[in-house]
Amino acid sequence: MLPTTLRRALTVGLLITICAALSYGARLYRTEIDITRGARHSVSASTRSILIALRSGIQVTAYVPRQDPTNAISHKKITEHFRSYQRIKPDLTLTLIDPREQPLKSAHAGTREANTLVIEYQQRTESIALADFNEQQFANALLRLLRGDQLDVFWLEGHGEPKPDGRANHDLGEFGQKAKEKGIKINKLNLSLAQAVPSNTSVLVIVQPQSPLLPQESAKLLDYLGRGGNLLWLLSPEPLHGLQSVAELLGLTLSSGTIIDPAVSPRQGPPVFAVGSSSLYARHPALAALDENTVFPYARAIATHPGTPWQVSPLISVASQGWLEKNTPERSAQFNAGVDLKGPLNVASALERTVGERKQRVIVVGSSLFLSNTFLGNGGNLALGLSMLNWLSGDDTLAAIDPRPSIDPRVRMDTIHLYLLVGILLIVIPLIFALTGGLIWWRRRRH
Repeated sequence: MLPTTLRRALTVGLLITICAALSYGARLYRTEIDITRGARHSVSASTRSILIALRSGIQVTAYVPRQDPTNAISHKKITEHFRSYQRIKPDLTLTLIDPREQPLKSAHAGTREANTLVIEYQQRTESIALADFNEQQFANALLRLLRGDQLDVFWLEGHGEPKPDGRANHDLGEFGQKAKEKGIKINKLNLSLAQAVPSNTSVLVIVQPQSPLLPQESAKLLDYLGRGGNLLWLLSPEPLHGLQSVAELLGLTLSSGTIIDPAVSPRQGPPVFAVGSSSLYARHPALAALDENTVFPYARAIATHPGTPWQVSPLISVASQGWLEKNTPERSAQFNAGVDLKGPLNVASALERTVGERKQRVIVVGSSLFLSNTFLGNGGNLALGLSMLNWLSGDDTLAAIDPRPSIDPRVRMDTIHLYLLVGILLIVIPLIFALTGGLIWWRRRRH
């Protein structure tokens, strides 16, 4: 039997060895669990996808004073924030520079103000003010750097179409701004002046024209599609105004009428808002990871001719209990058998074919208003629009990337709940402790 002293020494040595092994293992294998609401302290799946898609290293330089009187922005906080990004992308390097100590470096980088973040990737740069920095802005900057000058979207105009930079309710200005933040460059195109659709067009967008296209304009569109150009076409129940030849080329069957969805009954006016349920979306890259419902106001049904040379994928089914109203929609609209077309109805389709060595992609949506300033904030409309542009441009891996916004951590309570909380914390709980202590004292005194 070992002496007591030796046993104690072996026990202490074993404990030290176990602690050292655990410490070494903790350095090699790091595991974190985020239990905050919405996983606020974890990198979202969309941002992770962007970081993985970046093929070369990223250089991030923070121009921030070493000492911040308010302690809102410090070298330590910035380092801790980027540590989660560096675990996903180890070749992301972070450099902290105090512009007061190294003014020449700040001047060389073109940063005149402190608290600025400069991100460099493949000789391209993006700047973000640290006062407004969050994961959303960081992911948007990475998307712009990733795309560079590759994604040029041209927007057909000259026929009363909604504008991509307009502020009217029917315009798509807010969507255009969001697309710009994601690195999508939107250019306006007037085919009555241009010789043809530019060869550098990644996606051509056509939103319901209000006046007919000239025959030569339609011919230029057909030439663009014949060369394998990609197209996003937003329709409405109105006439096609010179785009019949485009519909024929795509093999579309466009029944006249407006989709009525009685499950979505507005307070005023007819029920002309068709809702796409996330549980019924088709399995398609353009809808990948889209888990929110979408709203399509004043929509028409989209179908294709049998035997079309295109590979057709219906995307979104709506109005399972509704119908396609052939007459003018009214508040008291009812289904008329033999006249109206009963739901469910397809409101968006993706078409693909091969032209030469190029893969051509087209998406047709039966609602020209679902991306308008009025309806963009409904459900997943914004995410759907961006995802469609990504897929059409060939960015399959980025098709559904839409970095989550920061969640507001503030707690808002009305006056009644505030008084109730104060009463519990300042009166009820102290009173319970006092009564419990008094009861314990009284029982001990009796014994």
